[in-house]
Amino acid sequence: MTVSAGVCPLGPRKRGKVPAELSARVPAEQRGPRLGRDAVRLMVSRGTEVAHHAFRELPGLLRAGDLLVVNTSPTLAAAVDGRIGHARVVVHFSTRGDDGRWAVELREPDGRGTARARAGSPAGTEVSLPGGGRLLLEEPLSARGERLWWARVAGADVREVLGGHGRPIRYSYTERDQPLSAYQTVFALPSPDGAGSAEMPSAARPFTARLVAELVSRGVWFAPVTLHTGVSSAEAHEPPYPERFSVPEASARLINQVRARREGLQAPPRAEDGRVIAVGTTAVRAVESAAGPDGVVRAAEGWTDLVVTPERGTRAVDGLLTGLHEPEASHLLMLEAVAGRAAVDRAYEEALRALYLWHEFGDVHLILPEESPHPEHCDGNMR
Repeated sequence: MTVSAGVCPLGPRKRGKVPAELSARVPAEQRGPRLGRDAVRLMVSRGTEVAHHAFRELPGLLRAGDLLVVNTSPTLAAAVDGRIGHARVVVHFSTRGDDGRWAVELREPDGRGTARARAGSPAGTEVSLPGGGRLLLEEPLSARGERLWWARVAGADVREVLGGHGRPIRYSYTERDQPLSAYQTVFALPSPDGAGSAEMPSAARPFTARLVAELVSRGVWFAPVTLHTGVSSAEAHEPPYPERFSVPEASARLINQVRARREGLQAPPRAEDGRVIAVGTTAVRAVESAAGPDGVVRAAEGWTDLVVTPERGTRAVDGLLTGLHEPEASHLLMLEAVAGRAAVDRAYEEALRALYLWHEFGDVHLILPEESPHPEHCDGNMR
């Protein structure tokens, strides 16, 4: 099976739809006995060349000196049932603002345990929350539309509401509710202020502690960053909204060190010099938000509204490990920024042909840069 040439709504053309039967409905470890999170497939592309592997083979596909940038944001139990008068709604808590308000999306139950898009509610709409809290819509998050609203909660602490009454956000292609632990990655760390991601940074889900230990033993480095991802649009495929991020000084230093060695700024370039590979588009957004025009990454934190496009390109990231998502999703522009349009088109064709599983519980795709041999070094002035 192939897909038509195209791109997401931000581009001039559109790719084809993914068949429903290719949606991963349950986590990998629930598909059979003695399976773990790493029991997913791994597609590897270098330019338009594509190879197929098991995810457990990842340590053999990387090399000593490679640096994996990982997102430490924990996943929140961000879906909460509520009521507007007598009408049932589902509140998706997306992003906590600096002023204590939350960006939220109101949806309506679909009768299958998930929720569908709901017609917009006006400012001043009040939602009753479990435990006696009240949520008041104040203003749209963006002039682009009224899907997400800034809202204030009174009579309850949002962290307690999520902890006592929340559940992970899930969409209709999944089979059943899963415990919050199924949505936490091995890299997730609790935030002091209770912040986290409304939706799992899913590219890191197949990693296990054993696999991480093997990677470290082979000389692969890890650089933690944080980006608290908000609620994506399952229907409109909007570009991402501003999100909170942090790139620590130690991680920025590691990224710069790997890049400098490869570019021969600290030592003659060697075949084993590493690459900066982001685990997930969230890690790309965090790192690129901290990268200057010169490609140097500096410690940074705050809010980012960066949208990585092919026109902008990537300044610090060489490769990307990502899940497989709907072709209309705006993150495909980021993939094209890393790999180029032809490579992304080829990878999507191959993923469909080989019946890869899609979405957060599905298979993954490793995008590596095309290799070019280092020039020979001669003695004397030509060195």
